[in-house]
Amino acid sequence: MMLSGLYKFSQPALFLIDPEKAHGLTLKALKAGLIPPCNVPHDPALEVTLWGKTFDNPVGLAAGFDKKAAVMGPILKLGFGHTEIGTVTPKAQPGNPQPRLFRDPAHHAVINRMGFPGDGLPPFKANLEAFRNNPNRPAGVIGVNIGMNKGQTDPASDFALLARELAPLADFLVFNVSCPNVKGVCDLQQREPFMDLAGKVMEAAKEACNGNPPPVIAKFGPNLSEAQQEELAKASLEAGIDGISLTNGSTARPDYLPKDFAAEQGGLSGDPVRDLATQSITNFYRLTGGKLPIIGLGGVSSGKDAYEKIKAGASLIQLYTGIVYQGPWVAAQINRDLLALMKADGYSHISEAVGADHRDSTTLKKAS
Repeated sequence: MMLSGLYKFSQPALFLIDPEKAHGLTLKALKAGLIPPCNVPHDPALEVTLWGKTFDNPVGLAAGFDKKAAVMGPILKLGFGHTEIGTVTPKAQPGNPQPRLFRDPAHHAVINRMGFPGDGLPPFKANLEAFRNNPNRPAGVIGVNIGMNKGQTDPASDFALLARELAPLADFLVFNVSCPNVKGVCDLQQREPFMDLAGKVMEAAKEACNGNPPPVIAKFGPNLSEAQQEELAKASLEAGIDGISLTNGSTARPDYLPKDFAAEQGGLSGDPVRDLATQSITNFYRLTGGKLPIIGLGGVSSGKDAYEKIKAGASLIQLYTGIVYQGPWVAAQINRDLLALMKADGYSHISEAVGADHRDSTTLKKAS
């Protein structure tokens, strides 16, 4: 593809720039219209209907790319069926000290310890309102990822505030309890704090939307033990949330990574976490009896990667690091690959492939 070739040609020069500065330049280029859109023909076979929403295709851009809700339109024009903006926090904060973003091109990997940097709720909300009020905005679903400020001793108050303010503007709302880069966030991946938080987020969203809130999704990390996964799967069903996002960055480091890269603190993403993330999807799909829709992410850079997660139980797919190494038009190629893969397996619609790995065995467990 011509656009992909252009990115591959320019990638070596781009990788000479500090990763965070390169990301900033990419955002500016998108906003200025310097990155051409990718006209992806709509294929009904890839259309996903979920939570009463229609996604043109299952491939989305994960939270962390568009932290300030600044480039939703340009992103959707690149062929993504949805984009998840944020993570947003109530108050502006600088995040962790720089440098805090690192590449390992040999293994298509990234480590980040950003720490939820951003301008806070007011400008984020203003950007989202402006997008919603634009009659010429491109089609696509908008997810909003919410988090807590650094040092917050009452996390639920931050999450509830954001849910109250942003639920009316979101197609789906994700509360992030798995970021390894903000102290206290991962502690919310325990039954009692999770149940309390989920209840308050859903209540705030319901009140803000006059009883008709958007779907509320929990985002979990990849380093949970089997016992923790089982506990959270049960808690998710009991809490009544609408879905699960799996997974966030990993704190584990495969032995083959370069030592200086692996020594950096933060969440590892990209190819090295692919199998770990897919296994998490498999486990949660089984533990919930397939009753909770899953957004699958972690090491997705091709149609094959995406298809593995769909067959493991994901209804939607997201990527972030994949765009770093494959370029901004990667969604179009993934969607083409998905069509070929599902048709090779005899499926006429992508929904038929969701959870396919579980059907020829007794891996699905009755959810209690």
